[in-house]
Amino acid sequence: MSEKPGIPHLIHQTWKNTDVPPEWREWSETWRRHHPDWEYRLWTDADNRAFLEEHYAWFLPVYDGYREPIKRADAIRYFLLDHFGGLYVDMDFECLRPMTELFAGQELVLGLEPEAHVHLPLSRRGGMRRIVCNAFMASRPGHPFWPHVHRRLVGAHTRPGTLDATGPFFLTRAVDSAPEGCAPAILGADTLYPKLSPAAAELFGQRETDRDLAHAVHHWAGSWIREGSGAPGASTGRQVRFWTSQDLQPCAQGVVDLDAQRRRWASGSPAPTVSCLMVTKGRLPLAERAIRCFLAQTYTRAELVVVDDGADGALEDHVRELADPRIRLHRLPPEGRTLGELRNIAVDLAAGPYVCQWDDDDLYDPERLEVQLAAVLALDATACFLARERLWWPARRKLAISGVRVWEGSMLCAKDALPRYPEQRRGEDSPVAEAVVRGGRTVSLDAPELYTYVFHGANTFDEPHFTSLFDAATQVWPSGDAYADQVHAMAARLPVAPADVLEAEAPAEAPAHNAADTAGPSARVPHTRRPAPVGVRPDADGHPPLLVLTPVKDATAFLPRYLDRLRALAYPRDALSLGLLEGDSRDGTWQALQGVLPALEAEFRRVTLVRRHFGLRTAGPRWARTVQRRRRSVLAMARNHLLSRALGDEEWVLWLDVDVADYPPDLVQRLLAVRGEIVVPHCVTEPAGPSFDLNTFVLHPDAADLDWDRWVRDGVLQPPKGFGRSYLDELRAQERVRVDAVGGTALLVHADLHRDGLVFPAVPYRRLIETEGLAALARDMGIECWALPGVEVVHPRHLGDGALGRTGEAAAGHEAHDARRR
Repeated sequence: MSEKPGIPHLIHQTWKNTDVPPEWREWSETWRRHHPDWEYRLWTDADNRAFLEEHYAWFLPVYDGYREPIKRADAIRYFLLDHFGGLYVDMDFECLRPMTELFAGQELVLGLEPEAHVHLPLSRRGGMRRIVCNAFMASRPGHPFWPHVHRRLVGAHTRPGTLDATGPFFLTRAVDSAPEGCAPAILGADTLYPKLSPAAAELFGQRETDRDLAHAVHHWAGSWIREGSGAPGASTGRQVRFWTSQDLQPCAQGVVDLDAQRRRWASGSPAPTVSCLMVTKGRLPLAERAIRCFLAQTYTRAELVVVDDGADGALEDHVRELADPRIRLHRLPPEGRTLGELRNIAVDLAAGPYVCQWDDDDLYDPERLEVQLAAVLALDATACFLARERLWWPARRKLAISGVRVWEGSMLCAKDALPRYPEQRRGEDSPVAEAVVRGGRTVSLDAPELYTYVFHGANTFDEPHFTSLFDAATQVWPSGDAYADQVHAMAARLPVAPADVLEAEAPAEAPAHNAADTAGPSARVPHTRRPAPVGVRPDADGHPPLLVLTPVKDATAFLPRYLDRLRALAYPRDALSLGLLEGDSRDGTWQALQGVLPALEAEFRRVTLVRRHFGLRTAGPRWARTVQRRRRSVLAMARNHLLSRALGDEEWVLWLDVDVADYPPDLVQRLLAVRGEIVVPHCVTEPAGPSFDLNTFVLHPDAADLDWDRWVRDGVLQPPKGFGRSYLDELRAQERVRVDAVGGTALLVHADLHRDGLVFPAVPYRRLIETEGLAALARDMGIECWALPGVEVVHPRHLGDGALGRTGEAAAGHEAHDARRR
């Protein structure tokens, strides 16, 4: 019986060319030192493709189709071992002792990564119970395992992540699905992978490496564990929307074709050096992260000028270890220079004709420099700014896309057009950006993913500043599945800390029940319900704390019924708070509220009584178009003021008009059961009657094609009843429906939405105001609004200047009522 062939004495390593970095060359030498009689082959990118073309040409369409070079580097090793056999080992592996004894009698040897790696966020999301790493693999030639791997490579080649398409996750699944007789010998982590990756060490703590037990050590110098799914490559077909201005006057708009500029560079068009300027002091982890962003840039004709006036030399040591000549660090004594002074020093040190602000505490996409410089060159501009940025608040698990403005920190500018920075400690870049925009041709790019503005608690500007940016954001991903997905997408391209990825995955409060989705195939709950504020817990029966808010004016006739219905709610008093705001009353409403206050305080969890006058007096009917902007603006201000004064630790807010006559005792429970974050019932003039609150509506499918402009009065959209809109009395057949606007007769809002900046616009927002403006703002924050056509709140017809809290008008048959507040 012939003896089965063993693992040949042959070592394979790959690198893009023969110029291997010094540190990795030292690790590579350890393999030759411990195996002096083994053959050693270094395969370059050109060698790899030529090998495939000769022996596995059928795989070239897949191989050439990989967008990321790391996928080609992964795939080639599976073919080299099939054809030649031997040992494949990554360049960042150090050999401690010979492998001969370890391989004796074996035909295929693989190794497990440390157990801690299974608990990393990417691993958990991938469902990994163990990870067989592809950084060290030994095999005899022609082992039947490799054709199985090759088949699976073809099946997995469209997967976007390197881990799943070609890397360790792919290999692990190939091992788990291998045909009978193909099983490899799998060595424990202590033998080959005794050292944790940097990401695992950061998350779980470093551990001692037992070099006496190990045969080799993987140093994870270029691993997927730190960089997500591998360093992202340059995109293809990239087009970015832009608009230009000359001395503040608009010029042109369109799209920048990044591929076109790349072709110009490839054909010999000048590729100028960009000097990225980073000022830092005593923030080593943040500075290291910003440097990693620089090193990942797809535009390589760049330098990073670092001005450090910190007291220690830790950053200088880090830069020295990197040994990258493109990074130039200039240390200054800690003499308390202003930020403006330090930026001017960095500008003076810049060698390139273009400079780019590179703040030490933010994140930059690998294509930032390439896209912005392409825009400057293609459009013959002096400078480029981003019109929007991504905003990230890790501690609060919030992501957003900012509002549109000139974002100073995103500036890439011709050095000779840059004015001196004023000697200010903060805000020094605003006047510089303003001068650049005023004095030349500038281009604004709408590519917010290129720059992530991070709030970490020690920024130059404080928390209220960052809160205001979120308030003005055009899209928001609050905590939940949507937020976690966005963080994972960021981690695939940016050096996001593993702890932040893990925190993004932390589950929100589990829903109390699973409500069936009965709104039809197009309906979906946008994301997981938010957790209660810290320290707040539902009662023993699962009732979250809820705050009822009601603004009132001239409401003495409505208060008794209002309080009776409130007391009839089937919701525990110890979970129910109350807030009321009175203003401009002439009928003794304030005195009536003060009279019932002691009884309310004894009855409810918490009571807040606020008084604020707005001086609102309107002539004529309150539904007239001419008074809508003023009247609804005041109501919006009243709501916002009451909210700011009354909201405490409650999880939900129920806005409830004082002149509502009736509603079911389980109203709150039925609204909560929707599991949406903004929910309204159906406000009717009488049971089963027509809709009263016409501010809740669904736009018709053809609404975008209608002429809305003719119905704008004082900046507010005020179309006649039914123009492009359907109301809840037309939708009674649906148990719940997604709506485009909401009224405030009865309106349930998750309190964290208000805390995150969702307010009632007191000026037109997208030509809507107050409750409808709130719905439009919510939509731009990524939040959907829901309505329950079958859950009725009765609001009888009554005219006059009445209660401040009225948010709808009775549907009447004459034209005057068609102009009611929108």
